[in-house]
Amino acid sequence: MEQIVMELIVNAGDGRSKAMQAIRVAKKGDLKLAKEKIRESSEALSKAHGFQTNLIQNEAAGDHMEITLLMVHAQDHLMNAMTVRDLAQEMIAMYEEFRK
Repeated sequence: MEQIVMELIVNAGDGRSKAMQAIRVAKKGDLKLAKEKIRESSEALSKAHGFQTNLIQNEAAGDHMEITLLMVHAQDHLMNAMTVRDLAQEMIAMYEEFRK
């Protein structure tokens, strides 16, 4: 289980980093690259979500696990990363409007 939790953390972190990169390049005016970074962010977050879904399905099937600080951290990391990605998408849209 620890390996799954670590995969969730790593992929969520990658998704957050790519979203932050998207904001930085959009701010510099490279909206095409910003959208590519958002796509990369979404791919990483999709992987992380897959690991989360696996954990949820295992628990629903009766494989109960101990809730550890690492598990809480993984869930927190994923939710924050998804929020950063969503906000990055909105910021890119604003930069597009400003450039019109």
